[in-house]
Amino acid sequence: MACRSWKQWFCSHNLHRILMSKRQKLRNPFAEKVFYVNPSYKTSLETSISSASGKIKDTLESMRDIPSAYWLDNKGKIKGGSTNTMEGILEDAANKPVPELVLFIVYDLPNRDCHAKASNGEICCSYKSDGRCDYTDVSDKFCSAGLKEYEEEYIDQIAEVLRKYSGRVPVVLVIEPDSLPNLSTNQGDPRCGNSATKSAYEEGVSYAVKALATADPYAAIYLDAGHGGWLGWKDNMKDFVKTIKGLKVSSHIRGFASNVAGYQHVGEICDTYDFCLGGNNNDHPCCADPCDLIGQWNPSNNELNYALHLRKAMSEGIQGFMPHMIIDTGRNGAAGMRSECKNWCNIRGAGVGHVATIATANPEVVDAYFWLKTPGESDGCTQVLPDGSSCPRFDTDCASVDSIGSRNDEPRAPEAGQWFDFQIKQLAENARLQ
Repeated sequence: MACRSWKQWFCSHNLHRILMSKRQKLRNPFAEKVFYVNPSYKTSLETSISSASGKIKDTLESMRDIPSAYWLDNKGKIKGGSTNTMEGILEDAANKPVPELVLFIVYDLPNRDCHAKASNGEICCSYKSDGRCDYTDVSDKFCSAGLKEYEEEYIDQIAEVLRKYSGRVPVVLVIEPDSLPNLSTNQGDPRCGNSATKSAYEEGVSYAVKALATADPYAAIYLDAGHGGWLGWKDNMKDFVKTIKGLKVSSHIRGFASNVAGYQHVGEICDTYDFCLGGNNNDHPCCADPCDLIGQWNPSNNELNYALHLRKAMSEGIQGFMPHMIIDTGRNGAAGMRSECKNWCNIRGAGVGHVATIATANPEVVDAYFWLKTPGESDGCTQVLPDGSSCPRFDTDCASVDSIGSRNDEPRAPEAGQWFDFQIKQLAENARLQ
């Protein structure tokens, strides 16, 4: 970049800003930072604390000061003065004695959550008469209208807010959970494998990363990478690397987030990602395998080994790319609570996991453990809502044998993102915070 315009001072200043941001990206963005705790999460916890007792109440009270991510899952959460918006949160974080690090989940792609129904979003490639997405309609095969809405009314608005606080507040962004992993493994689902959804996800994620990285060069950006029980097989990983390479965003991102809103255990880290394959080291603690993945020739038996696998595959497949990881520990404190590890909705017996920290098992690879899914917010609804009405976004996976609400003696589950009192108390009861 050469500074040869009459705006010499501005150009020099901007060049210095870009160089400083590049130096910062070489460091762990979580290091030496105070993590922001959203007041709205404290308010939600208070509603459950007031009716809890004993150990559960003590744990819930301790959770009030544990940071978690804030989900930008609709356009209404971007601008505004309250701490229920991105703008309000950044203003609050900026006014702390030391500006505090804020982590946002960017989550509003067209045709969002194509393989499930619980978290279907507000932007669509094509709409049904009731205003919901028609995932199988490919009349707009490039999702042109949906992408225009996503880019202009969602990503560009986030970028505008980021510019205002760039360099003032440390920001971490996790981009579009479940989107790219769905393209790698669910092409057989006509909701995911059609041209409109594929275009929405690939073009949308690429635009989001580039626009947000430009708006705030200091921000650390991580793409969602599913989890080891999803993409951990070598063939799935190979396909995922191809997808990421095709987006041409590796120079803009710090790395990947895994287990977002998931229940996969952190586990212990092995010397190599494939240490447990072949049955030679089954007795080693790092080969503990509650989901029986190793027996299916998946080396990613836990999220730490998945991190090793992901880094190796990406660094070999994309020249000059050495990604780092964040692992979501919001609800994986209890290992082996599921009868089938494919079940993902409001899992019975789960517990909150490790609090936010940079003291990970391998800091060279894993930047942080962090509560990315807000503990206490429902994954999805039961067929009947708590008020007795039918849930319009009911997903049969939320009626699995492992899901809260599938038993007659359990309360019904609210829609995705809504506070679930029964669940947060169970998460507190089974907590493993360290």
